[in-house]
Amino acid sequence: MDFLIRQARPDEYAELGEITAQAYLQDGLLDFGEGDAYLAELRNVAKRAAAAEVLVAVRDGVLLGGVTFVPSGGPMADIAGAGEAEIRMLAVAHAGRGQGAGEALVRACVERARAVEGCVRVVLSTQPTMRAAHRIYARLGFVRTPERDWNPMPGLLEIALLTYEFTL
Repeated sequence: MDFLIRQARPDEYAELGEITAQAYLQDGLLDFGEGDAYLAELRNVAKRAAAAEVLVAVRDGVLLGGVTFVPSGGPMADIAGAGEAEIRMLAVAHAGRGQGAGEALVRACVERARAVEGCVRVVLSTQPTMRAAHRIYARLGFVRTPERDWNPMPGLLEIALLTYEFTL
């Protein structure tokens, strides 16, 4: 792991937004492809950074990927409740995959959660097809919480998100 995990800089927001958008598009994670409304959210790193902490993995000046860390619920939280931090929008550029950047980003979120007073767990949502991410979560000690699974678009039954948690 010869890369650095740090807070994203404003001059990196557009690049990270495109890395995130392309990761979701190329992996077939957006049900409506280029027309998916969520694509604009994935690209809007400035909005995320204003409401949460956006971390990046960088090697030799090259941005490999990023993640959004939402401490203590916060406005960017989808499922986090009291005493929980949330991980959102983990993405690694295709060229940077298989090098440990995704795992390092998740580990950094867990460490940040440990520093948040009163935080007892880290939670996240993931799509069923995100198998590489599931392996990272399992390897790090996250456990599935099927009772928290949810659908961001209740009118579309095929869109369901799985949930995981890590107890600090």
